[in-house]
Amino acid sequence: MVLRLPIAHFFEGVCFGLFLSMSIVTVQLGQCGNQIGFEVFDALFNDSHCPRGLCSKKENEAYQASCKERFFSEEENGVLLARAVLVDMEPKVINQTLSKAARSGRWKYGQHSCFCQKQGSGNNWAYGYSVHGPRHEESIMNLIRKEVEKCDSLSGFFIIMSMAGGTGSGLGAFVTQNLQDQYSSALKMNQIIWPYGTGEVIVQNYNSILTLSHLYRSSDALLVHENDAVHKICAKLMNIKQISFCDINQVLAHQLGSVFQPTYSGEGSFHYRRNPLGDLMENLVPHPEFKMLGVRNIPQMSENSLAYSTFTWAGLLKHLRQMLISNAKMEEGIDWQVRPPLSGLPPLGKMSVNREIHFNTSIANLVILRGKDAHSADVGAFKDPALYTSWLEPVHAFNVWKTQRAFRKYERSAALVSNSQSLVKPLDRIVGKAWNMFASRAYLHQYTKFGIEEEDFLDSFTLLEQVIASYCNL
Repeated sequence: MVLRLPIAHFFEGVCFGLFLSMSIVTVQLGQCGNQIGFEVFDALFNDSHCPRGLCSKKENEAYQASCKERFFSEEENGVLLARAVLVDMEPKVINQTLSKAARSGRWKYGQHSCFCQKQGSGNNWAYGYSVHGPRHEESIMNLIRKEVEKCDSLSGFFIIMSMAGGTGSGLGAFVTQNLQDQYSSALKMNQIIWPYGTGEVIVQNYNSILTLSHLYRSSDALLVHENDAVHKICAKLMNIKQISFCDINQVLAHQLGSVFQPTYSGEGSFHYRRNPLGDLMENLVPHPEFKMLGVRNIPQMSENSLAYSTFTWAGLLKHLRQMLISNAKMEEGIDWQVRPPLSGLPPLGKMSVNREIHFNTSIANLVILRGKDAHSADVGAFKDPALYTSWLEPVHAFNVWKTQRAFRKYERSAALVSNSQSLVKPLDRIVGKAWNMFASRAYLHQYTKFGIEEEDFLDSFTLLEQVIASYCNL
């Protein structure tokens, strides 16, 4: 495996060194994974080619080069190709995704990077996992191998999928397992879409518990986005009246871009970090029992509102910290009464007797700051030991990444990737609903006829109950 030598740009007496990044291969699975995948690559491209990066030209070029090496390869004619493999069991969404990317004229998917069939999975996890998986394993893994061979140095895999349907969830779990078997030393992060609480798929809770339990065994980290939370961001922060899946996917892509775009490798460094997936895992997953991550962003708003807004780092970080400890997914409607249990401060105002004020304990947090004066932002409030479980010191549990290069059109923006108790309630809810159906044996025959037995369900329940208990005991 060949590693490229570092390039250094010298500008105004500062060395903007770029140790070229290790590459990430993205696997887009099912309708949801392919639609989100397109928006992610489009957001990455648009950001790295944004003329208003609020930094020097040389630094901007180093940022662009780092982004390109991570997520794109280049054709001889200079057109960028996404480092991605697209998989679906129906051709419609993949065809739409390919043509949307090609129409952009700026980047596209590789001609031979797709696998699709004529028959879907009918929202049945078992069909995706037990039928489509083994039947198409060789073809799909060959496509992935070819994409890996194009990388000078592989950081790992970013797998985008939903957990409620059939193809994304069932086939996604199968492919992740195969990646673990064939690329055991490469990191695997699954970005999973948590279904709406009032979903349309009657067996979504079965599909969800089977997906989560299998990924817990084969993935290094699960980056979770809840449809309900993203929907609220679209309505309340983006002021969108009729919310489409495209709107939701663009918010998701913005959040993912704010995590994965280049940042400096350390305090005072002007080298961009080489191994983003490895650094994320090292910072956020200290123990294999705890691998569920969530993302929060601030600010997040429509372009119209952005033109009339100004932000300070102190204000942004104060809100972001309160979003974390009160488990709010956006800055609107934060509960300011929630306080760290050891801070000794009285709650603000009178608490409602019927309202349980729950403090969201963390295992690990990573704050990513982008934009003007990022180097001078004070993140001391995130180092409070009261925010974390007692078995980790804040020095090991908290990290901050920075770059003065702005993200999209935000002069200052912050992202928080958190490994905390925030998913305990939604997970408990899904496990409870699935158990009630399982206890009455509802729809089980749809799974057993494709080889997923009651024993498999019981294993899934046992594993996820243990995950819930572990997070509750932080």
